[in-house]
Amino acid sequence: MSVWSRYAEDFFSLFFPQLCCGCGKHLFSNESVICTDCVYNLPYTNFHEYADNPVAKQLWGRVPFVSAHAYLYFQKGSRVQSLMHQLKYNNKPEVAFKLGEMYGLKLKNLHLLQNTTAIVPVPLHPAKQKKRGYNQSEYFAQGLGQSLHIPVNRSLQRTVFTATQTKKSRFVRYENMKEVFSISDKKSLENKHVLLVDDVLTTGATIEACALELLKINGLQLSISTIAYTN
Repeated sequence: MSVWSRYAEDFFSLFFPQLCCGCGKHLFSNESVICTDCVYNLPYTNFHEYADNPVAKQLWGRVPFVSAHAYLYFQKGSRVQSLMHQLKYNNKPEVAFKLGEMYGLKLKNLHLLQNTTAIVPVPLHPAKQKKRGYNQSEYFAQGLGQSLHIPVNRSLQRTVFTATQTKKSRFVRYENMKEVFSISDKKSLENKHVLLVDDVLTTGATIEACALELLKINGLQLSISTIAYTN
């Protein structure tokens, strides 16, 4: 970037400042999406470092998987809640991409993912995606893929529309997820190690429904990753 371009950028930022999606503070010219302070102080789980982490334990006995983990702890009133709010409701898909890039760098040397050949995002129903304009899980997948050099596979489809499950009980969530997903191109995932990704893990009902559909594919191995985990 030339000196004049840098001056122009700095001048523009005086009137249209870029704000951190985690804390709302002004971003410096060398920062993007998330400020350095947030990057250093986000509540990282480090679940990928041990097999019996809370995400894995939550899914034990429900679906067979190679590894399962989440990047951040989700707590109400936290920077992570702010990031997720910006991502899902304020048209900021770049939050998911940025977090995916960051997490991918941490997962790069994880031996359990060394033979992963596809990243599969949990899909939105087409009507819901049209309304929002994007699928946040797909942006997370793209960020991971950028760092891990693994392609994103979009064969998993949501064929049944379900209303938001935020205030529904655990049992109702499971019932609502039955027969909601299908695979458009099973051949593309045969005999592959797939990383299934979503935004936030709560009851695990959505992840379980997606996993059970994927595991019908011949020779498929499954790992699971989410942006955030809440208990």
